[in-house]
Amino acid sequence: NLSAVSEFVFVGLSDAPEIRFFLFVLFLLVYLATVAGNITLLVAISTDSHLHSPMYFFLGNLSLLDLLCPTITVPKMLGALLLEHKEISFSGCLFQHFSLIAVVGTEIFLLAVMAYDRYVAVCHPLRYPSIMSTKLCAQLAVGTWATGLLNSLLHTSLLFTLSFCGPNKIQQYYCDIPPVLALSCSSTHSRELVILVVAGVLGSSACVVTVVSYICILLEILAKNFPGIWHKAFSTCGSHLTVVCLFYGTTICTYVRPSFTYSPRWDRVVSMLYGMLTPLLNPIIYSLRNKEVKCALKRVISQV
Repeated sequence: NLSAVSEFVFVGLSDAPEIRFFLFVLFLLVYLATVAGNITLLVAISTDSHLHSPMYFFLGNLSLLDLLCPTITVPKMLGALLLEHKEISFSGCLFQHFSLIAVVGTEIFLLAVMAYDRYVAVCHPLRYPSIMSTKLCAQLAVGTWATGLLNSLLHTSLLFTLSFCGPNKIQQYYCDIPPVLALSCSSTHSRELVILVVAGVLGSSACVVTVVSYICILLEILAKNFPGIWHKAFSTCGSHLTVVCLFYGTTICTYVRPSFTYSPRWDRVVSMLYGMLTPLLNPIIYSLRNKEVKCALKRVISQV
């Protein structure tokens, strides 16, 4: 007598009317600022010839991902806050989950590629143009997007082929792995193990590449104690390292852990950090800490 779930209901947002309106205004402003910041950075990188280099090519990809990440989840959340339309169809939840995991996974791999790019720039400056060629940059970018999509396809197929026949209330404001997995009425141990192993291996691999790259950069800086080299190295790598710490820390806390540690209230806070705060901070961090980007933004604004 079990009936399949045809839709899910988001219950991760407050039911108090006065708080809902405040959250709507707050999240709308954050979303608009995120969209404006990342679009401005994309326009500056694409139109300014001074920024046509591997570093800014990858930064443009990062801005595109930061534009997509909140766009996947925030409009639906704003509709739930303003119109109280908290339902989402099964297929809509599937598509939202696939898109979000693809974007998050791609960004994890892209940050590792950006760390390798900074390693080559600092440790092999003379060979940098030949190593980071246009062909290699294109291959790395396509590889990160393809890996993110395949990773998302695996997670989505494992999650949404489970049976959903009981509660349909998601303790979150979007369709994510832990809250949806908790609603399944079939055994999830084997699939949870596969998801955990795949996410752990891919995430740890990207993290290792990033950590090793920055260790090599640090050793290179210590070996060459030239005047001003500390300032130059940290001006180019400090912003990237800040983004890495914010994004890796929050995503690892969300996905690379067993389901029995799932806490709806804590996970909602963490998801806000990598889903809304990090995409907002990325263009601010890069534009404020990089003189070339600031000059490009001034030229774009003056043209407009």
